[in-house]
Amino acid sequence: MKVCNDSDRYSWQNPWQALRDIGLKTGMTFVDVGCGSGFFSLPAAKIVGPEGKVYGVDVNEEAIAMLVQKARAEGLENIVVTAGKAESKILCDACADIVFFGIVLHDFEDPLAVLRNARRMVKPDGRLVNLDWKKTYMSLGPPYEIRFSADHASRLIRNASFRIQSVRLLDYHYVIVAQPS
Repeated sequence: MKVCNDSDRYSWQNPWQALRDIGLKTGMTFVDVGCGSGFFSLPAAKIVGPEGKVYGVDVNEEAIAMLVQKARAEGLENIVVTAGKAESKILCDACADIVFFGIVLHDFEDPLAVLRNARRMVKPDGRLVNLDWKKTYMSLGPPYEIRFSADHASRLIRNASFRIQSVRLLDYHYVIVAQPS
């Protein structure tokens, strides 16, 4: 599996702004499901600081190795990552202030299983955040056919025992914020 070059991604997405917009703060616990090589995990680790923690999971072992290498190089000791399928990984029980899906929900073999695992990881007063591509034709992102509409993603999230707090539409993406029901 090829590791995506994050430098191109910075031209159309600012992970720092996205994380600030979802309310990530010092001392929080952040779970990045489908973390890849750390596009969101590394800035999250800096935002939550040494008092906080970042957990990540990705099926791509090469991407996980890159994330570990980058974290070490930056002196970040608050990141715990694992390689494996998110459908079968619970990184912590009721520990997360935010369980985050950064443009990946449409990529999982069983998105509902992944969301049910997220439900187990999120604190009772925590939030699930799904940032994903709009289901429209555009030159960026995955093929139209595999994208989830905001309505479809919201239904999946509700079926995993969350209640939708908000749905915000951006230029290329939507952001769904949900809380455990």
